[in-house]
Amino acid sequence: MRKILFMLCLALSAGTYGQDKVNHNLEVAKQMEIFSSIYRYLDMMYVDTLNVKDVVESGIRGMLGSLDPYTEYYPPTDRKELKSMITGKYGGIGAVVTYRVRDGYCVISEPYYAMPAQEAGLRKGDAILAIDGEDMKGKELSYVTEHLRGDAGTSFMLKYQRPGEKKAQTVKITRRTIQTPALPYYGMANDSVGYINLNQFTEDCSKLVRNAVISLKQRGMTALVLDLRSNTGGSLTEAVEILNLFLPKDMTLVKTRGKLVKANHDYKTTKLPIDTVMPIVTLVGGMTASASEITCGTLQDLDRGVVLGTKTYGKGLVQTPLDLPYNANLKLTTAHYYIPSGRCVQAIQYKRGKNEVVADSLKKEFLTRNGRTVKDGGGIMPDIIVQPDTMPNVVYYLHSAADSTSTLLDYVVDYVAKHDTIAPARSFVVSDADYEEFKQRAIAAGFQYDRESSRFLKQLKEVAKFEGYYERAKGEFDALEKKLAHDLAVELDYHKEAVKQAITADIVPCYYYQSGTIENSLQFDKQMNEALKLLADKERYRAILSKP
Repeated sequence: MRKILFMLCLALSAGTYGQDKVNHNLEVAKQMEIFSSIYRYLDMMYVDTLNVKDVVESGIRGMLGSLDPYTEYYPPTDRKELKSMITGKYGGIGAVVTYRVRDGYCVISEPYYAMPAQEAGLRKGDAILAIDGEDMKGKELSYVTEHLRGDAGTSFMLKYQRPGEKKAQTVKITRRTIQTPALPYYGMANDSVGYINLNQFTEDCSKLVRNAVISLKQRGMTALVLDLRSNTGGSLTEAVEILNLFLPKDMTLVKTRGKLVKANHDYKTTKLPIDTVMPIVTLVGGMTASASEITCGTLQDLDRGVVLGTKTYGKGLVQTPLDLPYNANLKLTTAHYYIPSGRCVQAIQYKRGKNEVVADSLKKEFLTRNGRTVKDGGGIMPDIIVQPDTMPNVVYYLHSAADSTSTLLDYVVDYVAKHDTIAPARSFVVSDADYEEFKQRAIAAGFQYDRESSRFLKQLKEVAKFEGYYERAKGEFDALEKKLAHDLAVELDYHKEAVKQAITADIVPCYYYQSGTIENSLQFDKQMNEALKLLADKERYRAILSKP
């Protein structure tokens, strides 16, 4: 009797599912017919002639806009953009370009080592006057960079103006395939701790990390700091390959689950590891997302390493690139991923175009292999929370296009012209004498920045006037306004160390390029210093990963 009842329930369930499927398909057919009819009427009767491509693409983007932000349509003209995102490669000259407000030109900020821009002799501060004869004055940054990029092997004539030189120069540059460095720097932080900076999970980055680990171990590495703070993710399979360096063979690391069976996959380690016991500290932050969260979250779930920094982004969705007719593409969210404890770190639920952050009360608890409590629904919470140093407002404006005087850029260009070499990247810092020179130049140039305290004081005065308190507190307001009066010399002295670091960070790439910039920054890095302290304290490291 029980068996008959079970079979009857199963049949009813299957019948309900089948009916739901039929109803869904009917609704799809109905809505598609409505959409098609609307377009036919627009094309036939709308007062102006339609641009078919624009109208249809707007419809597609509107439809995808009701889903998650990672599901994206790429028309045939943007096919290269998707390929560049997946591979980390693009055709261009290999240089960072910024916009200079003062004269309306884009300038070379940082040429990459051994790339066409550097090989053509371009330097920091060179203003891009024209590309193939087209004047670039007043052109937006996106417009200029679009013209610098192109198919590898194609050439163009670049006219540029070097600071301090009266005559403009013209050079022929041949574009090449530029590989954005997934691993821009690795090295020994001290006699025993290695450091690897991985900023994206692109094709074959796991091979680079493997080679770096082997090299560092040969140089005496017995502990590792893996820096994922600026890594927004990429290939899931590359993340698994990197985890395989530190975890035993045949371990399940990630599970993906979606609507279709083919979206469901269990990712396991398939190779023998390099080292399964070496202490690891993974640095993370708000930009750490997707494949980076798989990496740090898996190390945390399996108690293989300590996660240090601030909470990660919270992206637990998997995208699949799909080919469409006429060389168009669709990057489609097809699954959620789950790390070893069973949790998904997705922080935002996308429902009918609304973004809903997962409430703390709805977050579930999971256990690591050693029994430590971790939660889902909000990124990876570090084992040790260490806030990074904040950037003073004055430093932000020195780097910002809003600084119409180009104070920092001009100083660095002049500094490089006067110094053929500088101290090694690991230890270089601008001297106090250099800083004093910079300060005087900033004052003479009339450098200004938006001081938040003055802005808020102004708002407070307006509110006080509205509520009728201003006259009674006018003396206090005047005294506070006087104390907050703009005195650039005083403010530059107050923020001296932070500004010195900013100047140093701008000078170093002119001599040591991207890898030197990262190496130099570690001496000022609060989170890195905390990681080194932890790795030096073996008892504390073990205690953090131990069962409560």
